[in-house]
Amino acid sequence: MGETPTLVAAVERSTDSDVRAEFDRRVREQADRIRDDIRSGRLDTDEFAVGMELEAYAVDDAGRLAPIPERVFERGGCAKELGVHNLEVNSAATVFDAAGVAEQADRIGASVDAAVDALDDEGLAPVLDAMWTIPPAAGTDAYLGAVEERDGVTVAANMRHHPRYVALDNEILARSGGEISLDVPGVRLGYPTILAESLATSIQPHLQIPSAERFPAYFNAALRTTGPVLALSSNSPFLPADCYDDDPDVIPATPHELRIHVFEKSINAGAPRDEGKVRFPSDLAAATDVVDRVVADETYAPVLVDDAADDASPYRATLPEYDHKRGVHWRWVRGVIGGQPVGTETDGASLRIEYRPLPTQPTVRDTVSLQVLVVGLLRGLVDADHPVTDLPWTAARDCFYDAVDRGPDADLAWVTADGDRTNDPELVYDEVFAFARRGLRDAGLDDDAIDVHLGPIERRRDGTVPSAWKKARVREAVDDGATLPAAIEAMQRDYIERAGGETVFADW
Repeated sequence: MGETPTLVAAVERSTDSDVRAEFDRRVREQADRIRDDIRSGRLDTDEFAVGMELEAYAVDDAGRLAPIPERVFERGGCAKELGVHNLEVNSAATVFDAAGVAEQADRIGASVDAAVDALDDEGLAPVLDAMWTIPPAAGTDAYLGAVEERDGVTVAANMRHHPRYVALDNEILARSGGEISLDVPGVRLGYPTILAESLATSIQPHLQIPSAERFPAYFNAALRTTGPVLALSSNSPFLPADCYDDDPDVIPATPHELRIHVFEKSINAGAPRDEGKVRFPSDLAAATDVVDRVVADETYAPVLVDDAADDASPYRATLPEYDHKRGVHWRWVRGVIGGQPVGTETDGASLRIEYRPLPTQPTVRDTVSLQVLVVGLLRGLVDADHPVTDLPWTAARDCFYDAVDRGPDADLAWVTADGDRTNDPELVYDEVFAFARRGLRDAGLDDDAIDVHLGPIERRRDGTVPSAWKKARVREAVDDGATLPAAIEAMQRDYIERAGGETVFADW
């Protein structure tokens, strides 16, 4: 209980009107400096660069969700996330060239191996997956709903007891009337905490853009790629098995990417889809729009910072309040300002695109393949002055959410290199992979390396994606007489046996 005053004080301070007013004043002041730096060219760099964040969760030797002891993180190699069962590995950015892409693959693999070793010492294992479906021993409802009240502050038992997480939880709870609701096919749940968000895990490729002037072109192109890329990578069709009754109609009805629904519903507190904190962002007209949007976003759980974070770049160390607010500016594609630039110019700061809609993939090779597809595609489209941004924003948004719901069967939306609208998957993916190859060649990769990197994802063009595999395994088990909850658990155990290995998903 020694930590109680820290958590309670953090929540009380974040709700203090004077603190919020000072926080917003500092954000505006720091934003003015960033805008000036963008306009002056200070955030221009001499290189494209790539990086990656990868989230996973831990299970015990029975495949059940399990908490990760603090000593695992003390060993280094992985970082904490919202739930006590979550972990994150990060691949520091490298120059976007042949050597840098190869280094990304090595770094991601080494980080995952280190997490495997650290967890193995505790009798646990990480699972590369987008949603956990085998509940802990106490059951999902008890696990996600376990909270205690400390002097009027809600503290979720299975959330990392970091002041920032607890303050965010209480802010969102207050805005949602004290309950976070999930209503998806076959399941209706409500909890006094946002911990349901910890059901979901993702991968997030990053691309450093050298030119602030060209940044909107890359960002707006990224929005148009989210639907087709998500349709190739969907991987979260089911909630934990014990959330369901024995209703096989759930199998065709459940979205292929429940992860998107879970995150939006956990955070948005009933706001319309286009207005919540978590949403599909609108187009940019200028790089300074990134800053304007962070400033205009609602302030959640503000923190006044006196000392720079140890891991902050020199530039970001001067922008702590802005950086904190940017961290809760949740959009499925996000502009990030201020990281240490990668390349020969190591002074100043950078502009990068954080591509956030993708689920964690079954293997490291699949993960790297998806990372390479995203960064190659964005560079290829913009280098070629491809007219993909002629696709109306509403069509791109609707395509994204259709991919959320229908995965590989989504109604795709695209504009071809000739300027024609199409929803033909063959034409769309012909261009997606052709322009990804162009972008990778422009970065200096040869054709053999490109084929190796893109192969695991390109082989999914026939609709063989992880979410479809999961649905098919569950359907087969139900048809053989299993209940829906038993079928989901059996599927998940099969997935865990295969995930994390050397065999790419397309060969399952």
